[in-house]
Amino acid sequence: MLYRLRQRSGDEGGFTLIELLVVILIIGILAAIAIPSFLNQKSKANDAAAKSQVRTGETAMETYSTDHNGEYLNSSKTAASTAEIQAVEPTLSDTSSAKFKVISAGANEYEIESESNATKDVFKIKRESTGAVSRTCTSSTTGCSGAKSGSW
Repeated sequence: MLYRLRQRSGDEGGFTLIELLVVILIIGILAAIAIPSFLNQKSKANDAAAKSQVRTGETAMETYSTDHNGEYLNSSKTAASTAEIQAVEPTLSDTSSAKFKVISAGANEYEIESESNATKDVFKIKRESTGAVSRTCTSSTTGCSGAKSGSW
């Protein structure tokens, strides 16, 4: 009897077709769950780069203001340009993931933006003359935290 069991186990050398199909089905289900999750992470990373850039621009604007007697105007009393702010913070010149731009600047206020190259989402920071700071996002898709526009 023991001889027959050993001979039978020796004859079964591989997996059955059903076992292989079940494994392939499980791998397919796991891939169907994981792939959309990974694709969404790339757009989030692109938006995070644009947010980081505009936040760095905010710090550069405050540094520029400190160097110009508390105003966001240059020595000829015209608004600080994108090039002047990029001179304060050279990393703002990097346009590989997002484009930085100074929209407007006054004595006590400014508005800056950064547009993500991949998603085309635009992140803005606006400082009003009262000192209030607002952060907004405008998107043609649903990149701004699931909404077409909003604050961040």
